[in-house]
Amino acid sequence: MILAGGRVDELSVLTQFRPKSAVPFGGLYRVIDFPLSNLMHSGIENVGILSQYRSFSLINHIGNGAAWEMVGRDRGVSILPPYTAHTLSHWYRGSADAVYQNQEFIRMQRPDLVLVLSGDHIYSMNYNPVLEFHRKHDADLTMAFTKVQHAQAQRFGVGAIENGDPEGGRLLKYSEKPEAWPEDSTWASITIYLFKPEALFKVLSEHARLGPKSYEFGKDIIPMMVENYRVFGYKYEGYWGYTRTIDEYWTTSMDLLGDAPLIDPGKWKVRTNLEHNATRDKAPAWIGSEAQIENSLIYSGCRINGRVKNSILFPGAEVSENCVVEDSILMFDSKVQSGATLHKVITDARVRIGSDCALGQGDATQPNEEYPHLLRTGITLIGHGAKIPARRKIGTNCIVHPELVEEQFRQMEYESGVSIL
Repeated sequence: MILAGGRVDELSVLTQFRPKSAVPFGGLYRVIDFPLSNLMHSGIENVGILSQYRSFSLINHIGNGAAWEMVGRDRGVSILPPYTAHTLSHWYRGSADAVYQNQEFIRMQRPDLVLVLSGDHIYSMNYNPVLEFHRKHDADLTMAFTKVQHAQAQRFGVGAIENGDPEGGRLLKYSEKPEAWPEDSTWASITIYLFKPEALFKVLSEHARLGPKSYEFGKDIIPMMVENYRVFGYKYEGYWGYTRTIDEYWTTSMDLLGDAPLIDPGKWKVRTNLEHNATRDKAPAWIGSEAQIENSLIYSGCRINGRVKNSILFPGAEVSENCVVEDSILMFDSKVQSGATLHKVITDARVRIGSDCALGQGDATQPNEEYPHLLRTGITLIGHGAKIPARRKIGTNCIVHPELVEEQFRQMEYESGVSIL
């Protein structure tokens, strides 16, 4: 079961028209491609995707599951939206409620175990060692954890794991986003939950009978289970990237670059649906004689005549002559016209940036007026389909909202930290 339906305000305009799991990532992929590929390589071929917010992009991308070889007898991908037509039905009120509302789907599959994953994490993992660990300990619930810096602990669910076995051990204590946590225990949950079905059904029903105010695995279900069930923590030592905030999305994206990238979709054998956005039909990338490309990812359909450095260009992106694109991410079919300069800019799909524009220049310490706690490290966001006219200057930590047309840019210069509506 993949939790894939949320929006999260922390990604701002990137999730205005799509759930976070469908956000493009890495030049070719969607974030959900990573857990789906992990499931495929682990031989887990019966998947339910819990979707709620603006699901069209996600549904269009998943298709019938063929990209991940999940088509056939006794295997497949099912999109599971909430329903409100009958008594005791609701929009999904949290991660636990999403699974609770789909118990009948799970029961129909008659599973030995139920694996619950997040759809917005970047990692490569074979889940079979977790299954073996779970069975070895006869666990009711096994959770996967990764080591984080102590200063980051309060951003995650954190567990204290019994010592002795290098793979993991009994989960002694768990707290969701604690204000304080002992420095000797900074194992953070990566939202990989493996349940015995009977334990999952029982605890979800017990929680529902309490008439709770929240319905989250981390906040509600896991603390209940630590006290009354056999709960174990599995220690994951590999790379794990988060994409919940703009900073995390940009930082994780930059881990794709360099001579020894921390993320290697080719080596990890990540699959995607190449029919989405007609990626399969795009011509090979075209690199002009004046182009300069350094430490960047360039995909099919790109046309490069300018300078591209430390950047990721999705299929169909174009950079014209005398342009400079640095530390930036240009999503599908975005165009940068002649003489424009971009520094630490993320454009959504189908953006047009006019000639001689300068984006991402200015005071990087001035936070965004709309999202001051989230956009304060110099990144500038351009929403889907925005068309920025020629010679505009836009500072750092700025947001250009989606679908703006040239007539709506009434100023020639926008200082750092503004949102353009």
